[in-house]
Amino acid sequence: MSWIPHIKRNSIHTRLLATYLLLTALGTSLMAGYILLSFHAYFQKTRQADLDNWSSAIGESVADALETNDLKRVQVLVQRYGAPENITIRVFNTQGQLIATSSLQTDRKVINWLEVPGIRAALKNQEQQGFAKGILTNDDRLFIARPIVRHGQLLGALRMSITLQQFQKQFSTILWTVLGTLLLTLFLCAFISEWLARSLSRPIETMKNFAIRLGSGHFGDKLEIRQSNELDQLAMELNRMSERLASLDQERRAFLANVSHELRTPISNVLVTVEALRNGAAYDAKVRDRFFQNVEDETKRLSRLIHDLLDLGRLEARVSLLETQNVQLHSLINRAVTAVESRMQNSRISVQVNVADLQIQGDSERLLQALLNLLDNAIKHSTPDTQISITGYREGKQAIVKIQDQGEGIKQSDLPHIFEQFYTADRSRKGRGVGLGLAIAKRIIEAHGGSITATSKFGEGASFTIYLPFES
Repeated sequence: MSWIPHIKRNSIHTRLLATYLLLTALGTSLMAGYILLSFHAYFQKTRQADLDNWSSAIGESVADALETNDLKRVQVLVQRYGAPENITIRVFNTQGQLIATSSLQTDRKVINWLEVPGIRAALKNQEQQGFAKGILTNDDRLFIARPIVRHGQLLGALRMSITLQQFQKQFSTILWTVLGTLLLTLFLCAFISEWLARSLSRPIETMKNFAIRLGSGHFGDKLEIRQSNELDQLAMELNRMSERLASLDQERRAFLANVSHELRTPISNVLVTVEALRNGAAYDAKVRDRFFQNVEDETKRLSRLIHDLLDLGRLEARVSLLETQNVQLHSLINRAVTAVESRMQNSRISVQVNVADLQIQGDSERLLQALLNLLDNAIKHSTPDTQISITGYREGKQAIVKIQDQGEGIKQSDLPHIFEQFYTADRSRKGRGVGLGLAIAKRIIEAHGGSITATSKFGEGASFTIYLPFES
């Protein structure tokens, strides 16, 4: 049965999508900001270095002219190198008076040049550079003011500035380009994030609904998630759990049906017998004795069934505490054989015991119960004048006990089910058992940390092998 629920938008999807988008936005914003700041700092540093190199070269030429007091040549140099609109060059004498400029019309309006950034420091033989507004304008400019020195003598000062307007336009274009790229990236990441969020939230939502259905008792459903990751493995485990729960539910139903049947039969027999006695059968001594014997037998059968059910329940619930002690395997098996000796004699069955002198840890009474159940099964299904063989030996860290009969054996189709509760194969229904003995034996052995297996060839008998660790 295949079941895939419809997936809607849910809180997991929303949270995943929001997380992806926030991380993407944060990551791209930080990267874009870092790139823009780095670009801006790199440009300013580069332009400042260019300004330093240009002013140094121009300063040497101006120093040559000032050394000979050739002011006309100073003006020619300033006009030549300050011709570009974005560059302004000014030369001052030692008193701070302007003697040459590339911006004559504008500079006539300036009264005190010592207030212009960098001039006062340059006239004190100190170089100064940085960022400032235009002298009579509001545009942003980079400037450098340096003293003009020749042979240790201060001849004046040179101030050179370059406008940042063109760079700001270029930077604005770059800024909008980066922002546009950022928005496009976020848009693409939104689609990718939506896909990723859906790919993760859909199977999680599916598994949630699947678990809800399991909790409401819909066992056996199959979860289909085709993803090569941990979610696919989780889906496989949920499917295994669903199959196991379905199997357990089926076993529970079968168990209840079998218990009801097994309890109903002796109770019905007792009621019928009591009714017959009430209706006059009690006046016939022979009939009365036979009916009383029937009531006793059915009551004992009912008592054994209830005792076995309680035992099985305690073992499966793991509430039956084991009284662990040193157990001599040979003595334990001899006790079991002695307990069933009279039954074997009545059925004309012999026994051969070949058990090594081994000591194990376990609950002797529980282990004895398991052995008695196995021997009871072997006796019931052995033919007269045959032999039951019991062998015990050590193999590695395990003690191994084999119980083999020479009966009809077990069909291969029945073999996998013989340890199930109320095993209903025809062979297991012979005799007075109710199909709990082997199930109880298996639970006892497993409670000791061991295991039990069965092998058989139909018509040649069956062999049960017990594996018990030396330290349980």
